[in-house]
Amino acid sequence: MSAQALWDSAKELISVTEKHPFLVAMVDGTLDMECFRYYVIQDAMYLDDFADCLHRLGDHEGVPEAESKRLHEFGQGAKDAEKALHNSFMKQWNINATGVPQMPNTLLYTSFMSRIVTTRPHAEGLAALLPCFWVYMHVGKCMLKLRDELGDSVKRPPQFDAWIDMYGGEGFEKEVKDYIDVVDSYCKTADAESLKQMEEHFILCCKLEHMFWDQAAEKMQWPSALSNHN
Repeated sequence: MSAQALWDSAKELISVTEKHPFLVAMVDGTLDMECFRYYVIQDAMYLDDFADCLHRLGDHEGVPEAESKRLHEFGQGAKDAEKALHNSFMKQWNINATGVPQMPNTLLYTSFMSRIVTTRPHAEGLAALLPCFWVYMHVGKCMLKLRDELGDSVKRPPQFDAWIDMYGGEGFEKEVKDYIDVVDSYCKTADAESLKQMEEHFILCCKLEHMFWDQAAEKMQWPSALSNHN
C-alpha cells in the first residue's frame, strides 16, 4: 500500500471539500471578510498545535535521524511560513488574538491530532497529520485554477490572493510532497491492521478539515449558555 491509497480512500469526501462554499467564495471575492478573519485567528491557533504535533513526531523513539530532522523542519515551517502569513494578516487588521479560545471544531481537530500523535504508533500519527498538508495543497491548486478561469472578472481582497498563492504555490507543494514521501515509506512496510488505523485517521482528519471551513463560514461560537463558565 502507498500514501496514494490513503488519498483514494477519502477521494469522494475531498471532491466535496474542494468545492466548499467558503473556499469558492474566497476566489470569487464574495466571502464575508469577518468569516475570513475568524478563520485566520482559529487557523493560527490550530497551526500552533499542528507544529507541536510535528515536533512530537520528530521526537518519537526509534525515528531515524534524517526523518526526525525533517519532521522538526516541517514543524518549524508551519510557524515560519504558514503562521507568519496569518500573523501578517492580523497585523494589517490591527487584531490581537490573545485570549481568544479555540472554537469547537478547532478544539476537536487539535485534540484528536494530539491524542493520536501522543498515544498511537508513529505511522498512525504521520497519517493523522497528512490531510492538513495534502488537502490544503489540493484545494490551493483548485483555487488557483478557478482564479485563472475568472481572470479579471472579479476583484478580491489582497489577503485572499495571498492565501491562495501560499497554498497553491510551488514552495508549499514541495513541502507536501516531502511529507507524503515520509508517510509513503511507512505505508509500504505497515501490516494490515496498522494500515487500517492509518486510513481511519486520514479519513477522519479529512472530515475535520471540511468541518474547519464549515465552522469559519458560520463563525461558530460556543453555546451562549456556557460562555460565562470556565
